[in-house]
Amino acid sequence: MSTPVVTVIIPGRDVAPYAEEALDSLRTQTLSSWRGILVDDGSRDATGSMFRAAAAADPRLNVVSHDRPRGLGAARNAGLDLVETPFVAFLDADDILAPRALERLVGTLDASGSDFVAGAYVRLRPTDEGYTPGPVQPWVAAATDPERRGVTLADHPAASGNIVAWSKASRIEFWRRNRLRFPEGRLYEDQLVAQQMYTRARAFDVIPDVVVQWRERADGSSITQHRAQLPVLVDYLDGLRGGLAVLDAADARAAARARVDLVLDLDVPPLVRIAQTHPDPDYRRRVGALVREFLARTPGHESRESETAELLRAAHLW
Repeated sequence: MSTPVVTVIIPGRDVAPYAEEALDSLRTQTLSSWRGILVDDGSRDATGSMFRAAAAADPRLNVVSHDRPRGLGAARNAGLDLVETPFVAFLDADDILAPRALERLVGTLDASGSDFVAGAYVRLRPTDEGYTPGPVQPWVAAATDPERRGVTLADHPAASGNIVAWSKASRIEFWRRNRLRFPEGRLYEDQLVAQQMYTRARAFDVIPDVVVQWRERADGSSITQHRAQLPVLVDYLDGLRGGLAVLDAADARAAARARVDLVLDLDVPPLVRIAQTHPDPDYRRRVGALVREFLARTPGHESRESETAELLRAAHLW
């Protein structure tokens, strides 16, 4: 077996219905010189036993078990501490790697010498026939298409819109040189780390290839499906503001503007709709405060869709 060049960190909690498909997508990669670290974050279902069985059958896989749930950030950090390969990537245990994902990500970094590479992704949505991947969304394409190598955030500010950990592969030396860690004890931990990566990289690459299918669970248990809960909203807004603070500290003005524009047009309208009928007035107050804050950062912001513009105008008065 060839020496592993990339470690894929796969955290999961109570994801038994999806874990086998995620593991199969790793085992069938066209680049076979990988190592996998499976982190069972205190699962109560069969996830832990599935991880252990997979590791027993494939020596490239190792398992870390948490006796109680510690959160996605802590699970990823536990995997990072064990990486011994030149490159590291992430895959959530309910998502699916594209067959050539590792080949393209690692091959691009090997050729460019950059600190990390970000690829495109699509949402995997439930249908009557199972799960069906959708198209690459415009904001994903803006961040990853066309292919660029050896760029910085000043060269490509729209990259700041790609904030998910599992769309990227990095040099482990980059993480350790910059002492990068995921926040623990909070949701939306990707937001802060992504902007730290963009602002601290000597250079990064982007590729238009779809590297991951990101699952929206049919049972409604995905974190992004819980934004009507006030604690989830609070963590989400904290993540947004934390990521922007990183861009501001780096004087990455174009990237910050691109990020704010994207959030106003993409993320905020669903929150406004939720707030309009939410029973807790604090939810409405927090959404309104974000809208006023972000519009103040982007004078002259114009939404492409009239409905979005109307929602922003309404929330501005809350």
